[in-house]
Amino acid sequence: MKNPFTFFIAIMSFAGSIPKNTLLTFLFLLLTVGSQAQLKYLQNVKALPPHPRILLLQDEEQEIKKAIQSDPVWANVHQSIMTECDQIILRPTLQRIQTGRRLLSVSREAIRRIFFLSYAYRMSGEDKYRQHAEKEMLAISTFSDWNPSHFLDTAEMTMAMAIGYDWLFSSLSEASRQTIRDAILMKGIDPSLGTRNTWWLSVTHNWNQVCNAGITYGALAIWEETPELSKMVVERAIDKIQLPMNDYAPDGAYPEGYNYWDYGTGFNVLFLSAIEKAFGTDFSLTESSAFMKTAAYQENMTGPFHWCFNYSDCGLGGGLSPAMFWFASKTNDLSLLWNEKAYLANGVPIKERILPAIMIWGRGIKTQHIQPPQELLWKGEGVTPVALMRTSWTDPNAIYVGFKGGTALSNHAHMDAGSFVMDANGVRWASDFGSQDYNSLESKGVDLWNSSQNSQRWQVFRYNNFAHNVLTINNQLHVTGGYATIQSVSSSPERMNATSDLTKIYEGQLSKYVRSIAIVNKQNVVVRDELKTLDKETTVRWTMLTAAEAKITGKNS
Repeated sequence: MKNPFTFFIAIMSFAGSIPKNTLLTFLFLLLTVGSQAQLKYLQNVKALPPHPRILLLQDEEQEIKKAIQSDPVWANVHQSIMTECDQIILRPTLQRIQTGRRLLSVSREAIRRIFFLSYAYRMSGEDKYRQHAEKEMLAISTFSDWNPSHFLDTAEMTMAMAIGYDWLFSSLSEASRQTIRDAILMKGIDPSLGTRNTWWLSVTHNWNQVCNAGITYGALAIWEETPELSKMVVERAIDKIQLPMNDYAPDGAYPEGYNYWDYGTGFNVLFLSAIEKAFGTDFSLTESSAFMKTAAYQENMTGPFHWCFNYSDCGLGGGLSPAMFWFASKTNDLSLLWNEKAYLANGVPIKERILPAIMIWGRGIKTQHIQPPQELLWKGEGVTPVALMRTSWTDPNAIYVGFKGGTALSNHAHMDAGSFVMDANGVRWASDFGSQDYNSLESKGVDLWNSSQNSQRWQVFRYNNFAHNVLTINNQLHVTGGYATIQSVSSSPERMNATSDLTKIYEGQLSKYVRSIAIVNKQNVVVRDELKTLDKETTVRWTMLTAAEAKITGKNS
């Protein structure tokens, strides 16, 4: 952008009823950012496809209709969405109700309602769905703001509005278009341009993925009115989203665990899918072999009866991950959908806000061809190394072990390096408490997001090592700056195993500590701890969290 004043030309006809002082502030931000921006990825982009351009182009609905007609699984998902839309249109529009410091529940419901209704309108042509989606968007446009101080809220709301605006564009009145455009610009994109609430641009976790995806959707939706601004926003996103994508290296393991994989990776996929549809390329972002391997991580993180390895801030139950359909389609590996097929067979999750995306990403997949994976052990190194072992993919009574290394300093981490979960005979024998509602702690003044050694975070029982399946030495906390690797693994059916060097987690407490976990002859699980204490008396506490009733059966127990 050699001439930053192109921003001014682009904005004048679009400003409409934007208050003068706000417009001047916005223009100042544009001029400041624009004067420094150099296009690397979008320098040759002139125009985008007409509306609708986000995820699903005009007439591509026909491909989804063919899938519905030929596959009962897709027919069931489609009908579930349509039935839910008939309930949504009976509800009052969303209100700006904040919970603690978050508006996120409202933003997420906005995506769900607007995405569902827009899908229903495009698939059926019934105007009742468009009308209610329009009402929702106009109501959201009147919100004082979309809570940019917790920018996830702003990003998800921007995505919701962008999908509705783009997918329903031709049937919206010009007045509604103007109102919704103004809201996307001033309450979504504008707050992403300064420095006050944009720390997420430089981080490597889910905030980067979600926020860049949401604001990119806004930019794609209003591209014609603000082409230079939109280019800058998308250019920035393509550049910055590579930070978290690099954290999947080397094998695809996601640092934040199962639930946040679904969140961060899900929005990363929404981003990739949208830019590829709009520009005809993903700018080589998917050439990252580690990112394209990550679906195997997510699939292996689930045990035989679909409870997940819920380390870090994570719930226990597994569930449908729409992004898995994108990965399966991209890699032509339908075994990645083995768990997803089971989830859909147990009932379509209509509360999944991006559920219509599986109809887009999965429309070319014949679900009857989905077969189980072949490998029984999956290992991933990286920020949070894991080893995931099982005796079968098809037996609900199979043995499953999830074992992790890592550090307490990664986002959403607990003091749980060396911890494990274990399932057998339909029971989770070794467990993890998982997450606690954030607002329940924040509202009491807990400094929850500080991971330093003496942080209040580690005074919360479920977050520290006393509550995990690990060793505790002399009643001390783990060393937050320590890091544990997965040293080795073996997939031998006689002794499938993984070994982790945990010495750095116990720096100043032990001189050496290695833990190995093995599934022996597909029948028993053995946990072996080898440790060398310092030259002083040492108390070692061995913990395994379980819902089972423990009994002492002998003098060596």
